[in-house]
Amino acid sequence: MKIDLANLTIAKAHEHLKKGDFTSVELTQAYLDEINKKNSDVNAYLEVFKDALDQAKAADELIKSGKGTLLTGIPCAIKDNILIKGRIASSASKILENYHATYDATVIERLKKEGVVFLGRTNMDEFAMGGSTENSAYGVTRNPHDLERVAGGSSGGSAAAVAMNGALFSLGTDTGGSVRQPASLCGIVGLKATYGAISRYGAMAMAASLNQIAPLARTVTDCETVYNIIRGADAKDSVTITDDTYPKKRIGKKKPVIGVPRHFLSGDGIDKDTMKAFNASMEKYQSMGYEVKEIKLPNISYALMVYYIVMPAEISSDLARFDGVKYGLHIDGKDVIEDYFKTRRTGFGKEVIRRILLGTYVLSSGYYDAYYNRANAVRRMITEDFLKAFEGVDLIATPTAPGPAFKIGEKANDPISMYLEDIFTVTANITGMPAISIPCGTSRKEGKDLPVGLQLTARHGDEKTLFEVGKEFLGE
Repeated sequence: MKIDLANLTIAKAHEHLKKGDFTSVELTQAYLDEINKKNSDVNAYLEVFKDALDQAKAADELIKSGKGTLLTGIPCAIKDNILIKGRIASSASKILENYHATYDATVIERLKKEGVVFLGRTNMDEFAMGGSTENSAYGVTRNPHDLERVAGGSSGGSAAAVAMNGALFSLGTDTGGSVRQPASLCGIVGLKATYGAISRYGAMAMAASLNQIAPLARTVTDCETVYNIIRGADAKDSVTITDDTYPKKRIGKKKPVIGVPRHFLSGDGIDKDTMKAFNASMEKYQSMGYEVKEIKLPNISYALMVYYIVMPAEISSDLARFDGVKYGLHIDGKDVIEDYFKTRRTGFGKEVIRRILLGTYVLSSGYYDAYYNRANAVRRMITEDFLKAFEGVDLIATPTAPGPAFKIGEKANDPISMYLEDIFTVTANITGMPAISIPCGTSRKEGKDLPVGLQLTARHGDEKTLFEVGKEFLGE
């Protein structure tokens, strides 16, 4: 049968594989053909694995033996900062250009047990620092909906791979919106789970208190399927949680109650079509029987400032390990200190250097209390605001990003404008709460309809409500 990649889901593919309508080898080849046609323009993949068809053959044997699971033989893509043993993991940086992972990330171990097919590693902003995938040392990833525009970031390659029919699902990482924002810009679904729900073991550290590995797919159901496989406690990551970590709660008696912080959506920086799509989404939920009510989050305006103090500070610490001594790029200097300076100056890109310098500054003597400690105090206040809001609602809704995909190079010389891309997404990372981005409409730009996303945030541990409400909105 002809494989319709544009409308394929994990469940549909699984049924076809079980029935023998097509094999995993044929399915994998269909994705490889799409990658071959489109990747030279999109640049979603940094590397397509040469053994993808061999992996698919092994999956077919599992399916024939009756030992296959829902994900057996399903082709996926993996962000370049998640370790797969024996394969290059460069984090899209020259400093790790030829680094081969020596072990599997926990999420990779869990996917391997299911018999998935790893198609390749996807492009990203270097060390996950950026919102456009323009900061990759290996070229920008272009948006499949308009090749003159960005795919978002930092997981732009993972989002574009799914959007261009180059994978059935992908994994990215989300530190301040790095899965949800590219999902929004590429018109797909992206989930950032509760902090600790998914093990970070084997993901290159950027900002450890904010970062999560996260799935991207075309449907909420597919994101849920992948989430249920990769989630769960892990002895190798001390912050992982169990199902009993957070109490279960529901405000709405029939359907969840959705809260909207209108006071935070009244600025001039939100694209008009994006706001129109958001308002239409709230009207749709009301027509479906949901209560939508206005809420207040008194300190939410400080969220972006908090994020851009805490995140660079953790980067300064986390990236200290890339010194040219233990692994990766090494450039000789006259002494060991000059080795460090030359290696890091050559190996790191401009945005990484900018954030390391900023983080080192806020952690320095005389500024630690004024910046870092104060930011953490406000972080706690923001979390308390959200917890208080969740006493009266089950979900909090905002746009995912302030607008659709912007032109490549449009914000390259304006870091503040680029950082504002994260204005709606950073709160989920600051508070540790789960959030999902789902497609909710389009914004018309230069004759093209570009996707925009709706973000829903839930209380800690309540991914179930996100999936429920997301699926009902999209009619899954």
